[in-house]
Amino acid sequence: MKTVDGELLLRRLTVEEALDRLDQYLYDAFMAGLLSVRIVHGKGTGTLRRAVHESLARHPLVKSYRLGDYGEGDYGVTVVNLINR
Repeated sequence: MKTVDGELLLRRLTVEEALDRLDQYLYDAFMAGLLSVRIVHGKGTGTLRRAVHESLARHPLVKSYRLGDYGEGDYGVTVVNLINR
């Protein structure tokens, strides 16, 4: 079984690159049995965050997601809860 980190770094990527990595990462995290993961998209202009959230909203493996709280990365991080296997 593949070892999967609980955090995916997407900062400094284009939207297309980030969404490709996000999709594969969510699949890998699900297969590894992770229930919650962190997506680090950075704060910047918000373009990448919006694209990530749009993708998460329709992704079949995503149960829910939210922006990080204070101390978790605030709005530069999204915490994702995955469906159970």
